[in-house]
Amino acid sequence: SNPQDNSRHPLHEVPLRRYILTFTDITEHHASMSKDTSTNRLLALARESGLLRASMLTSHAIPRVALTRAVRNGKLERLSRGLYGLPDRPVSAHTTLAEAARRVPRGVICLLSALTYHELTTQAPFEVWLAIDNKARAPSLEYPPLRLMRFSGPALTEGVETCTIDDVPVRITSVAKTVADCFKFRNKIGLDVALEALRDAWYGKRATSDEIWHYAKIDRVANIMLPYMESLS
Repeated sequence: SNPQDNSRHPLHEVPLRRYILTFTDITEHHASMSKDTSTNRLLALARESGLLRASMLTSHAIPRVALTRAVRNGKLERLSRGLYGLPDRPVSAHTTLAEAARRVPRGVICLLSALTYHELTTQAPFEVWLAIDNKARAPSLEYPPLRLMRFSGPALTEGVETCTIDDVPVRITSVAKTVADCFKFRNKIGLDVALEALRDAWYGKRATSDEIWHYAKIDRVANIMLPYMESLS
């Protein structure tokens, strides 16, 4: 036979294209790998953060299309504009506080919302009471509804604790600071609510008189609170 005749070579019996990755094949392969990587990183961030803001994706180099894809595939759910969470994430009775904290990270849960969290009131506010700086721009949220309170200086920064709600760090006023704030804003929440908070904190030993007095002076309501505190001692 002719040594130059390769017509019976196995490669000629099967189309050559079956042995060669085309440019399209390579492109689709890399796109699929990139898609899986982006989705995995997105879901890991959601698990770590508890609740995920769309704006957080940029700093983690995750493309926005990964978020859209995860929602469409049911791996994430949209809670409100720009806020997302895992479908099986932990949800507590105070989940709206976590949502507000994630959307407004510089805000501080205060007054009626803080009283509810600390179990110092029988009130059940449908709004999240949030303290922000006097000069801060008011956030615009479709959910949860906010009741914004303006504070400044030490009245905003002192007596703030960080708790964890539904895996989200939440800044909230302490028991003693919340009681003082209630007297500061007694015209908005009612003096009866402020007195209830003071009595429950006092008799429940949730705060000392020195702690309450410290924040009463910061809030400039020491003279107003003095007779009520004396009546308890």
